[in-house]
Amino acid sequence: MTSGILPRALLAAALLIAALVAAAEVPVPPLKARVTDLTSTLSADQARTLEQKLAALEARKGSQVAVLLVPTVQPETVEQYAIRVFDQWKLGRKGIDDGVLLLIAKNDRKLRIEVGRGLEGAIPDAYAKQIIADEIAPRFKQGDFAGGIEAGVARITKLIDGEPMPMPTQKRAVSSTSSEPDYWNWMFYGFIAVMLIGGILRSVFGRFLGAGIVGIAAGVVAFILVGAVAGAIIAFVAFLITLFNEGGSGSGWSSGGGGWSSSGSSGGGGFSGGGGSSGGGGASGSW
Repeated sequence: MTSGILPRALLAAALLIAALVAAAEVPVPPLKARVTDLTSTLSADQARTLEQKLAALEARKGSQVAVLLVPTVQPETVEQYAIRVFDQWKLGRKGIDDGVLLLIAKNDRKLRIEVGRGLEGAIPDAYAKQIIADEIAPRFKQGDFAGGIEAGVARITKLIDGEPMPMPTQKRAVSSTSSEPDYWNWMFYGFIAVMLIGGILRSVFGRFLGAGIVGIAAGVVAFILVGAVAGAIIAFVAFLITLFNEGGSGSGWSSGGGGWSSSGSSGGGGFSGGGGSSGGGGASGSW
């Protein structure tokens, strides 16, 4: 009997460690527009203009280009986070893989152009690096983030326009009424709720009691949604995150004035990825 309990205990410990490691990673935001700004860097007009240009590119070429601004990607590298975003967002058409992600980690002063396999001929690594060095980084150094992003997108667009690509098919209706639950959205918003509410309750009730309240609340919600066992695990993980998180009420995501606000993002009318994947090509840089 004891020999059977030990493997199960080890498995439970391994799952808990994996959950804690995953919780430490910056969550990938849901894809709702071609321009997603979690740093409040872009104005609504700037984001809308970029959105329109990228939508026009997709309409004439079929390729999908997305821009994402986040405060930080730590503890990951910008390359690791860009691949996670690309894999989850699935930019580009399935089987053609003609997507591009321009990722800016503002507080880290890092950026990445991640290129789908189908566009590696049009945007080889050397070209991506040149775009960063010549167009984006110099403007970022001067504090002109909107100008740097616009210039980088313009160069990317020009290269895609010069590449012979399969013609875009009739725009499919956005599948926003799927009966399957959107677990990525649940995880994303649940993580945010634990970080923000946990920081507030810790400051009011103290570290241990505040963590206990968050753990119980998370467990009750998870019990209702996914069942007792998962609810107990999620409650314990939420308790530990709140107990040991030193970031307070989301300070790790603060950008000086924006925090988690995404007011600069453009409402893209339910934009979604086309099923593409990244080939690992592209380039990274800093400013």
